[in-house]
Amino acid sequence: MSILNVENLTHGFGDRAIFNNVSFRLLKGEHIGLIGANGEGKSTFMNIVTGKLMPDEGTVQWAKNVRVGYLDQHSVLEKGMTIREVLKSAFSYLFELEKKMNDLCNQMADADSDTLMGIMEEFGTIQETLDNNNFYIIDTKVEEISHALGLDAIGLDMDVTELSGGQRTKVLLGKLLLEKPDILLLDEPTNYLDTIHIEWLKRYLNEYENAFILISHDIPFLNSVINIIYHVENTELTRYAGNYDKFMEVYEIKKAQLESAYKRQQQEINELQDFVARNKARVSTRNMAMSRQKKLDKMDVIELAKEKPKPEFNFREARAAGRYIFQTEHLVIGYDEPLSKPLTLAMERGDKIVLKGANGIGKTTLLKSIIGLISPLEGKVILGDYLFKGYFEQEMSGAKNNTCIEEIWREFPSYSQYEVRSALAKCGLTTKHIESQVRVLSGGEQAKVRLCKLINKETNILLLDEPTNHLDVDAKDELKRALKEYRGSILLICHETDFYEDFATKVWDCSNWSTKI
Repeated sequence: MSILNVENLTHGFGDRAIFNNVSFRLLKGEHIGLIGANGEGKSTFMNIVTGKLMPDEGTVQWAKNVRVGYLDQHSVLEKGMTIREVLKSAFSYLFELEKKMNDLCNQMADADSDTLMGIMEEFGTIQETLDNNNFYIIDTKVEEISHALGLDAIGLDMDVTELSGGQRTKVLLGKLLLEKPDILLLDEPTNYLDTIHIEWLKRYLNEYENAFILISHDIPFLNSVINIIYHVENTELTRYAGNYDKFMEVYEIKKAQLESAYKRQQQEINELQDFVARNKARVSTRNMAMSRQKKLDKMDVIELAKEKPKPEFNFREARAAGRYIFQTEHLVIGYDEPLSKPLTLAMERGDKIVLKGANGIGKTTLLKSIIGLISPLEGKVILGDYLFKGYFEQEMSGAKNNTCIEEIWREFPSYSQYEVRSALAKCGLTTKHIESQVRVLSGGEQAKVRLCKLINKETNILLLDEPTNHLDVDAKDELKRALKEYRGSILLICHETDFYEDFATKVWDCSNWSTKI
């Protein structure tokens, strides 16, 4: 029996079609990977099936009494709430039941015998529900999940708005897992997660008995946890059995077969059209020409899907920097309290260094301290000569009401409109994306706009904070190629070993100097 049935779904934004008459089903125990290029509509699909977005046409039907848990890549945590409060809010429906049970207790004193029987019955039902859902060991459950995700090391009384991107993801994930929904919907859950907790999530999903739908561009992660693929491409949704590697194998065969059939048909069409053109005027051959014309008219013409624009990232390089990019002397980083021991580090011209380590131990803080966005608590940073810096932040800052064109123009006011459009197109954005406001783009498309700013700026040192988050497979591969060929220096924060292992000259494990371990 289907847990979720989606039939004849059609949806779009303005004149941009996202889905055209697609169908989808989720069966018990299926672990589904929802994949596709940036902007194809994966997050839109999740928003439609969770009721956050109404489709233009079609039906979405869940099985009765199914509890759905959704980890949204754009979830926002409320200021003033602690980690503990957010995690305990997973049990809010149980706390409401407890309140109702207490109200029933108060009603018992004044109730007559008939009313009392009804109250006692309802009281017993609520009591049973609370017992079955481990209500009286909620604090223990919160402690367990906090320990599993490393949140206890941060402190459960910390305000959630003070957390790093990875820590926020862990809190939202922890809350979701405590809710124990029947179905999990996960939108890029590995973004910002460190290697240890990606492995933990992998084990959890492999042991998960219920069904889930997972959006991810992390191929090794996908391969290890899913058994069904739904591929979103050109407004269509296609189902494949097996993991990502199996999907790619079948997809490539289908693509090659379609291209071969298209070529054969085009050759046949050309031959028929040529025969009709040469023979329709002659009385003796007119009937044969008409027969071939009828065949042409009835032919079901094969159409190849338009190739998605592949991104091209070629960084513009400035003149060479001095010998040292930066040196630190007894540098202590942090905000209100230290995140590191005193650091004496040096980066030389040509180094391509990766910062790795758990979430929240100060990798982003170190990056910002080096370029002067944050003042150190102690010590100093000495920057080298002739530095032309390029900085890629974890998330897009500033207003997102600008169109992509306006966003690039603001950075490069001397560019003509043609140059702006050309620069964005090279990053894999279509005309419709280019003319859209940044806020309506997917996370991956927004990342491409930010990369567009970076590659068109002359640099000799790139400081990149999780640049692979949200990027689809093609964009990630192209970025990897561009960074390998870049002759400047790179300081990179990244959790994906297979992304940087081919070009990194050094890997600094930040857990060696963090005070948060």
